[in-house]
Amino acid sequence: MDNEQLPSTDEAREQLLDALERPDQTNIHALVRDWHPALIADAVEALPREMRHDLWERLDTADRGQVLIEVGRGVRQQLIDEAAHEELLAALGTLEMDELADLDADLPVSVLDTMVRAMDVQRRQRYEAVKQYPDDSAGGLMDADAAAVREDVSLKAVLRYLRQMRKREGKLPEHLDSVMVVDRQNHYLGVLSLADVVSLKSDTLVKAVMHTDVPAITVDTEDTRVARLFEDHDLISAAVVDEDGRLLGRITIDDVVDVMRAEAEGEVLRRAGLEEDTDLFAPVLSNAAKRAVWLGVNLCNAFVAAWVIGLFEASIDQVVALAVLMPVVASMGGVAGNQTLTLVTRAIALDQIGRGNAMQLLFREVASGVLNGAFWAVIVAIIATLWFGSTQLGVVFGCALMLNLLTGATAGTLVPLLLDRLKIDPALAGGVVLTAATDVVGFFSFLGLATLFLL
Repeated sequence: MDNEQLPSTDEAREQLLDALERPDQTNIHALVRDWHPALIADAVEALPREMRHDLWERLDTADRGQVLIEVGRGVRQQLIDEAAHEELLAALGTLEMDELADLDADLPVSVLDTMVRAMDVQRRQRYEAVKQYPDDSAGGLMDADAAAVREDVSLKAVLRYLRQMRKREGKLPEHLDSVMVVDRQNHYLGVLSLADVVSLKSDTLVKAVMHTDVPAITVDTEDTRVARLFEDHDLISAAVVDEDGRLLGRITIDDVVDVMRAEAEGEVLRRAGLEEDTDLFAPVLSNAAKRAVWLGVNLCNAFVAAWVIGLFEASIDQVVALAVLMPVVASMGGVAGNQTLTLVTRAIALDQIGRGNAMQLLFREVASGVLNGAFWAVIVAIIATLWFGSTQLGVVFGCALMLNLLTGATAGTLVPLLLDRLKIDPALAGGVVLTAATDVVGFFSFLGLATLFLL
């Protein structure tokens, strides 16, 4: 099937639903046979839980392994729990060692033990080499099977080495755009492009054409930092080294794309207080329990804001317009703060903020808050004056709005910086703290100023 004929995720889901609802279900295998595992995984995640096992039973063994890699953890756990051990072992046998290391935490102990015992010595060594590092590190992402040559050999020898590897393994490593160059102690020196290997004279020495400006990645580097390095240097693959610079393996672009996607999806979910890899069709009870904590935090914020409003109950009774206008003050402060919060959180994720520029960023955002506050304070003051026929109310409304816009800009800058310093994810907790600040300050400033100057 040509790529142009592959269905979209929506189309794939609808086609699968239609096929699974038929009594015979005989055409499912033919339907998904030419689909990429990632497309199958997307369709699986969109299926109701009771239909997923029916689809799993009709997948090829190789597709089963790749689908386990591609689906979210919640869906993966369901597929693993419902699959027979023999099916799991067959599917796992088609995976690379770094992929196996990503799955082993979710596998039954009996399956994991059987899988490791069935490995030959070389595969077991590669698996153990990857397994000792966290999944969210360069070591957890790497493939321990890195093609490496020394700098004092010829390109002819490199070609011979690659042919032997192809014969021994049955295939060359995926995304092999270059060969790592090491010294006799296995220290990383640079890379040799395959384009040079096949296009230059065969008697050319590796050290004459190797590239020494391609950075290696230390094994304990966080996966998000690895993704940033790939993006900054336009890498397809990169060497992974230990603290002494010895070559341990390599990371390829397909692993990095998975990291980028997971990070983007995770940030969206964290902002809503949801866990990463949340199953769309998770059981209702567990789904409700996971959301309850987040709702409780927001309920506390709402009660704090309500308490502040209650302090000025008498003022609101005398000037009804205050009840009409005060949500505007809180809302504008929240929007301004979220603009800054998003900007700063993104900069933190990209390692663009440090001690040297944090204060400059704060001054910049405060200045922006002052300018926006002054502009919109005048606008809302005029609107409130014309609406309620009170110049004093308009001035109070404008001043409160300016104060809250300034609060939003300041909190939007300081909150994510402080949370990051405390090792708390700003994308998860930043919005909650910011909303509490802008609501409380907004209500207090508006109602407080009104009490002082209108009553």
